[in-house]
Amino acid sequence: MEKIMLSEIASALGKTINSDCGISDICTDTRNLNKGCVFIAIKGERFDAHDFVPKAIEQGAVMCITEREIPDCPCMVVDDCREAFLKIAHYYRMKFSIKLIGVTGSVGKTTTKEMISLVMSKKYKTLKTQGNLNNEIGLPKTLLNLNSECESAVIEMGMSHFGEIHRLSCTASPDMAVITNIGFSHIENLKSQEGILRAKLEILDGMAENSPLVTNADDNLLCNLKSKLERPVYTFGIDNPESDYRALNINEHDNITEFDIAYSNKTVHVILTAVGKHNVLNAVTAFAVGNICGIDDNTIASAFSEFVPDSLRQNISVKKGQTVITDCYNASPDSMRASLGVLANMKSDGRKVAVLGDMLELGEMSEELHRKVGEMAVSANPDMLFCYGEQSAYIAHEAEKAGIKTYHSNDKNKLAEAVSDYVRTGDTVLFKASRGMKLEEIINRVYGE
Repeated sequence: MEKIMLSEIASALGKTINSDCGISDICTDTRNLNKGCVFIAIKGERFDAHDFVPKAIEQGAVMCITEREIPDCPCMVVDDCREAFLKIAHYYRMKFSIKLIGVTGSVGKTTTKEMISLVMSKKYKTLKTQGNLNNEIGLPKTLLNLNSECESAVIEMGMSHFGEIHRLSCTASPDMAVITNIGFSHIENLKSQEGILRAKLEILDGMAENSPLVTNADDNLLCNLKSKLERPVYTFGIDNPESDYRALNINEHDNITEFDIAYSNKTVHVILTAVGKHNVLNAVTAFAVGNICGIDDNTIASAFSEFVPDSLRQNISVKKGQTVITDCYNASPDSMRASLGVLANMKSDGRKVAVLGDMLELGEMSEELHRKVGEMAVSANPDMLFCYGEQSAYIAHEAEKAGIKTYHSNDKNKLAEAVSDYVRTGDTVLFKASRGMKLEEIINRVYGE
C-alpha cells in the first residue's frame, strides 16, 4: 500500500479528524500489525476484534475503526467495520488508472484468474488475487496492494449469498468482467441455478455501462447474454460454433494439451501445460481477455506454456510409481465431471482409480447431485471407485448399480487403508472432493507424505 493521509480515510468514511498523518497500512489482525497503521476491528465468527483495539494502539496503530467507542483509544466509529473496509479499499483503488478485470463463476474462477494474470503480465505490471482471498475481507486486502507501478489487476470475486458480488464489484470497479459458468455451488443459499446467475451478474453493478463482459457460450444460462445486455459481450467456448473465441482441434498428450483458438477469421495455436476440457476453456477465456486488452496473439499463446497448476487443483504427479491427480480444493457436479473426464482421457500403464469425497453446500439437492456424479463415473469407467463421506454414499450407490466396483467409508483411516491395499505401480489415481473434506489427508496416508 502506498501512503495516503488519515484525513483521506476519514473522508472516505464520511468522518472528520482533528489531526492528520500519513498511513501506509490498513490492518485487521494485531498479529501482523505495522506501526503507524489504521486498525479495523472486524468481527469474525469466533472473535471480535474490538477486544484487541487497546493492543493495536499499544503496538503502534494511530487510529482504529470500530463500531463502538473504546475507552482511551483513538477511534472512528462506524456502523459496520466490514463496509468501512470496502469503502476504504474502493477509495484507494480509484487512485489508480489500471485495467482491472473481475472474475467470478461457479467453477474454475481461480484457475481462470491465474491464467488471465499470466497473460496480462506478459504486457502489463499485474496484481492478482492471492490464493482464494476473494471475499469481503480478502478483496479489499488485495486492492490495498495496488501501487503506482501497477498497470492491471485480476481480481477474483466469490460469494455464497445474494448481494456479496454486488459489494465486491462496487468496491473494485472492474473495467472488464468474466463469468466462467453457472453451476450448482452455493445452491443451498441461492435455491436455483437461475438464482446463481442473478448473483453472478451482480459483478456488472460496479462497472461502467460500456465496460465489456466476457462469458461462456457453452453455458446454457450464459449463452444468450449478448442479446440481453446493453453492453459489449464477448463469448468463449468449445462446443458452441457462435463463440467469439473458440477452441478447436484439441489434443491431449504427455500431460499437456495442444489446441487452436479461432477468432475473427484468425487461428492461433496454443500449448497448455495442463489437461482437461475445462482447462482448455479457462485458457480460451484468458486468451479472449488478453486479446481485448491489446496483447499480441503469439505473446498470449506463449503464456500458457508457463502455466503451473495449484498443488490442490488438478495437480498431476508421480507417487510410488503411480500417476496421481490431486484435485481437492473444491468440488461441484461440473468440476467432478471435468476431473472424471481427465481420468478417462489419460493414458495409463495400469488401472484407473477414482477416490471421490462429498461435495458441500448443495442443500436440498445434495442427494440428487451426488447420485448424478455416480452416473457420471460410469462414463469414466474406473476399475475401482472409492468414496469418502456421508453424501458420497449416493455416488457409490449409483456407480455400483451400473456395475462399477466401489468401496465406501465415512472413516478416513479405513478408506486410506483400502486405497493403499488396492493401488499398485502403473495405476492412475484421481482424488477429488470439496475442500472441507480434506481429502489430501487420505493422499498423505496412502503415499506416506
